[in-house]
Amino acid sequence: VSKQSTWDIQMAENLPAVEPTQQQQPLPNPPQPGLASNKYSAANDLMFEDCLKSILLKSKTGKSYSSYKNKYCPKAKQSAFGDFPPEYLPKKQPTSFAPAQVTGTSTMFGTMHKTLKKGEGIGGKVATLLPKKEAPRADAPVAGATYKRSIPVSEFRKFYDRGDLPIGVSHSGSGCTIYWKAKIPDLDYHHYLPKFFDGIREKQDPYRFLAIQGVFDMLEQGGAKVIPVIPQLIIPVKTALNTRDPEIIVITLKILQKLVTCANYVGEALVPYYRQILPIFNLYKLRDKNIGDGIDYGQRKKLNIGELIQETLELFEQTGGDDAFINIKSVSYTHLRAHETSLHLVCRLLLEKKKRK
Repeated sequence: VSKQSTWDIQMAENLPAVEPTQQQQPLPNPPQPGLASNKYSAANDLMFEDCLKSILLKSKTGKSYSSYKNKYCPKAKQSAFGDFPPEYLPKKQPTSFAPAQVTGTSTMFGTMHKTLKKGEGIGGKVATLLPKKEAPRADAPVAGATYKRSIPVSEFRKFYDRGDLPIGVSHSGSGCTIYWKAKIPDLDYHHYLPKFFDGIREKQDPYRFLAIQGVFDMLEQGGAKVIPVIPQLIIPVKTALNTRDPEIIVITLKILQKLVTCANYVGEALVPYYRQILPIFNLYKLRDKNIGDGIDYGQRKKLNIGELIQETLELFEQTGGDDAFINIKSVSYTHLRAHETSLHLVCRLLLEKKKRK
């Protein structure tokens, strides 16, 4: 045994013994369970993605990324108390552009005209022997089915600005968390859950973070209280999908996956509303990355719309009962069941075509 080890043993023997009755002192402010959410979730992932976009954009162009510069988002309020009255806003002066006039100067040698510059003359025609150019043909119009739409103002934003929601933002070193001012199981789900679902189409913080994280927390602790509220959640989900914004569609798909797995019979209660939700899935189902034998290093973020739609449809089929697949197939013809391949799909479509004849 070394000298250092012998000295450690002697010091340990001389230490006073701890009395068994002595208890550990409690923390000064113990955290209350159920009031704060410290989990890493999709809401935090969106905030990290914004920071990554800002870093990449600044390194390439020197400009900083800001979600407030999105032309599809609703405009923010002019102050913390709302917009200013129209009579107090600065009035814009109308600008008029008068055409340049050529004036002459009278001298003893006659009238001297001002020299014309480029763009000030009326031009002229030049004769040429070249063949006449064909008139430009108009291209076929684009349907624009996947173009982004303007995002309407959500009820969540109005309620949060008014202070009617029992939530707040808790800032910490590792990121932001949502702070609940009341216990989640005690909340009125008929009143609050549709408001939080209406805010999932927001693209600006803190509205986006609070709405998405609030939805995940309420679904996690709601249980059977979610089932009666499902009819009120269809319009917010449909409005979010109709924005045609890939970022909003991705987070809506993740919320739908959490919705059908949060409690029993939720998937079956969602079956009658497939016709309102699934048509948008057909537009983006084939939007998948084709990188060959490359590696998609961002697959852990689950931002691939095609894969998310396939996973969501499989969850709908697994949790929707016996009638789920029939209703999914009536809206999405290219849906594959969990055990099917592309060959099964081709055979099924050929059989349906043969039956129609």
